[in-house]
Amino acid sequence: EGLTKSLEGELMFKGLDLRVDKGDKIAFLGSMDRVKSTLFQILMGEITPDQGSFKWGVSTIRAYFPRENRKYFETSLDLVDWLRQFSKEKDENFVRGFLGRMLFSGEESLKKASVLSGGERVRCMLARMMLSGANVLIMDEPTNHLDLESITALNQGLEKFQGTVLFSSHDHQFVQTVANRIIELTPLGMVDCRETTLDEFLTNPEIKTKRARLYSS
Repeated sequence: EGLTKSLEGELMFKGLDLRVDKGDKIAFLGSMDRVKSTLFQILMGEITPDQGSFKWGVSTIRAYFPRENRKYFETSLDLVDWLRQFSKEKDENFVRGFLGRMLFSGEESLKKASVLSGGERVRCMLARMMLSGANVLIMDEPTNHLDLESITALNQGLEKFQGTVLFSSHDHQFVQTVANRIIELTPLGMVDCRETTLDEFLTNPEIKTKRARLYSS
């Protein structure tokens, strides 16, 4: 309710009101990636809003996929021990099972976390999310650094996911097939469309008019 945030003198959003319901899979659009990242960071408690407040339902368990993840891998741990630190179950075979789902098997799972490529870090972050048992996923550009096969697997997993997803992505097909609600954050407010796909959102004449008006600052 009424979320407002500026960074370095630049307004990210002002007076943002939003209700998220169980089962919503919301794709956040907008001309500035920083705006979406800022909203996600506020919702995860990493930064505080200048004004306004937000509240999660008592039964929600959240997991977060940040757009920039390097800080999570500044460690000398190998992948088994890296992932183990996020798991209540510490058994090595249990942890290796989650790494295996992300295609880290055998010697691959003993790699140092600090030497991973961008795509490997993404896969590790996804394994970390899977371990959490979350029913609310917040994902900031999860398709970055992934190859087509991995994007397809993530896409299918999120389509089947029974919980709530808040996400951003520049992959048109990913948004088209995962999202059941589209929110575009603009300089003068937001456009919020439920029960719609990305293609319907982009081609609807009424929405086009509203978007144009909100960008004409």
